Amino acid sequence: MKLLTLALAGLIAVLQYPLWMGKGSWMQVFEVDRQLSAQLEANVKQRSRNAALDAEVRDLKRGMDAIEERARSELGMIKQDEVFFQIMEDQRPGRLPAR
Repeated sequence: MKLLTLALAGLIAVLQYPLWMGKGSWMQVFEVDRQLSAQLEANVKQRSRNAALDAEVRDLKRGMDAIEERARSELGMIKQDEVFFQIMEDQRPGRLPAR
């Protein structure tokens, strides 16, 4: 009787192995679920980035205001007959800025 019990316990253990450790096991399901949630989070971030880029492209295609703003901020361009003032702060250590 003990031999039959041991044989049945061994058979159950052999049948349980694929469920816990084999291909398609619970552990793999948990890992794939974790990867899926991480990918969904990355997708949300990319969608918001894509929406911002799409809005920027539409602004650049539509009007001159966005193009002018970009030229001023990134390239330092000014219009003809326009005066440009640059205010520089004193960079010496130990000096307080003038008030």
